[in-house]
Amino acid sequence: MDGFNLLLTACLGIGLSAACGFRVFVPMLILSVAANAGQITLASGFDWIGSTPALVTFAVATALEIGAYYIPWLDNLLDSMASPTAVVAGTVVTASVVTDVSPLMQWSMALIAGGGAAGAVQAATVLVRGTSTASTGGLANPLVSTAELGGSLFMSVLSIFLPILAVGLAIGAVGFVGYKIHSRRTASPDAEGLEQSVS
Repeated sequence: MDGFNLLLTACLGIGLSAACGFRVFVPMLILSVAANAGQITLASGFDWIGSTPALVTFAVATALEIGAYYIPWLDNLLDSMASPTAVVAGTVVTASVVTDVSPLMQWSMALIAGGGAAGAVQAATVLVRGTSTASTGGLANPLVSTAELGGSLFMSVLSIFLPILAVGLAIGAVGFVGYKIHSRRTASPDAEGLEQSVS
């Protein structure tokens, strides 16, 4: 495989893995649909993802996952359980689309890039949901769930057609969330110090 095609397949895997950080099964479903449509070629040993039973299973799992995130307080529990699951899903998704390379490179990319991307996005969503729960008592969490679902769908589809752009957006989104959280944490001590000096 030439360098450019390797870059494309790596970006495809990383983009889908990042989408796993929002929702575990949405990218798996999109990948299964794309494989069934002949849009992408799966790596050896991952043909099962493009099978009809897998497509049906991913569709049911996706529907259940989406619905569960709209149940108050269950969404926070799911977030704690979804973190390791998202990393595993991201690893599998990346490994399934990286073709014509050695198994060592395939699984190294899958574990480091795929699992890492899914973990980073999932960590950001946990922080956002935790902030929403703390500040609104969970009332705004359905909006967070809708945004996460939209992000997963958008990232999954974009990864299939424009993988390099998808990776760029994923990096930008995680960086932005990290910056906002860091800014709030660094601003809080300054605000507390100001209040103490005034009193």
